[in-house]
Amino acid sequence: MSKQPNIIFIMSDDHASHAISAYGSRINRTPNIDRLAEEGMIFDRCFCTNSICAPSRAVILTGKYSHVNGVTDNGVSFDGTQQTLPKFLQTAGYRTAIVGKWHLRSEPTGFDYHNILPGHGVYHNPEMIENGTVQKNKGYVTDLITDHGLAWLEKQKASKQPFFLMLHHKAPHANWEPDEKHMSMYSDEDVPLPATFDDDYGTRTAQIRNHRLHVGPKQWELHFKDRFGAIPEDMTGQETREWVYQRYMKDYLRCVASIDDNVGRVLDYLQESELSEDTIVVYTSDQGFFLGDHGLYDKRFMYEDSLRMPLLVRYPEGIRPGSASDAIVLNLDFASTFLDYANVPIPTDLQGQSFKEFADGVPPREWRREMFYKFYEQAYGIGPHEGIRTERHKLIHYLYGDQGWELYDLSNDPSELDNVYGAPGSKQLVEDLKARLNSLKKEYGVEDSSARSD
Repeated sequence: MSKQPNIIFIMSDDHASHAISAYGSRINRTPNIDRLAEEGMIFDRCFCTNSICAPSRAVILTGKYSHVNGVTDNGVSFDGTQQTLPKFLQTAGYRTAIVGKWHLRSEPTGFDYHNILPGHGVYHNPEMIENGTVQKNKGYVTDLITDHGLAWLEKQKASKQPFFLMLHHKAPHANWEPDEKHMSMYSDEDVPLPATFDDDYGTRTAQIRNHRLHVGPKQWELHFKDRFGAIPEDMTGQETREWVYQRYMKDYLRCVASIDDNVGRVLDYLQESELSEDTIVVYTSDQGFFLGDHGLYDKRFMYEDSLRMPLLVRYPEGIRPGSASDAIVLNLDFASTFLDYANVPIPTDLQGQSFKEFADGVPPREWRREMFYKFYEQAYGIGPHEGIRTERHKLIHYLYGDQGWELYDLSNDPSELDNVYGAPGSKQLVEDLKARLNSLKKEYGVEDSSARSD
């Protein structure tokens, strides 16, 4: 395949894969996102390397870990002078654009057109910065981002150049404000509780048990009580937790429904414009999200619900419909993969790998069997931690003062309820995983910070 395909990269914010019906969701349906799975490939084990907004976006742009691209947490500005995916594609003849959430504190570079939200942006009547000029928009942010993205695509019709569009939605990030169309969804029903909602944290580290109040329902009671309304005073603790869960989840899923509608608009536009065959369409999120899983909300932790990203890719000319992969792929790999599709040499300093061969249906002979994760922030009661996730096991180390380890056997305990670190018979496994973790840190040039005091 020698020609350069168009690429549309659709990324939402905080959209957990278990709120997508193609991934087996028990709580909602996403028929348009599901079309990408039906007509392309679904990746079951796509993970982020740092589960927080800005760092994940920087990893995707650069194909490099957080400590290399410089964006270790949300408070750091992205250095736009460094080489990025859109710059490489521009050099190869692509027209490039980003529309929607940028969230990297600096001006976008490498794009022929940008129309971005300032900061997180707002859901209704948002301001957007179009090529440096602030514009007031009337309407709902998810619809508007799609409107501007499609308008830019329409202008590309006369060009013979391939295009690369990053369409970045604000939703379903907090404060989860639905549009009028979806406001009444779930009004007459309750959203099922996740199986791990009442996790008692019995085997986890003391640090994580102490953090639970910061990252559980208490956080949302404190920050969003004006939004959800006053919590009835006569409820028990469990009733309060479930009350908060219902209000949060219903608005979250209403925002997801709007994203799904707008993914459908993009797919319909490509079909009507006879661009479908020549265009790669990707749907993902910047990280996973806790939907009450383990009694948690938010992200950041290395547990599966937060670590796992949705990844669905459709390309009629190169991907067999209805295919799936369980290979461990990372947001670190996106840049290398898109360059591979565009027939652009992959720079040797990129730390990701191209997963194009998986999509082609011919898995590479050598591929990673494990991944390295590191979270840097101290926020919402969650501290820095790092770990290794293999095909079967996960080892997590809570850093700065050696605040404990957790080990999970994902084959026998996929919900990560039983920390078996220190359990009888685990010593050799732990030693092996620690050695592999240190090997990954050396490979990626990660400074050892485990001895640092908080």
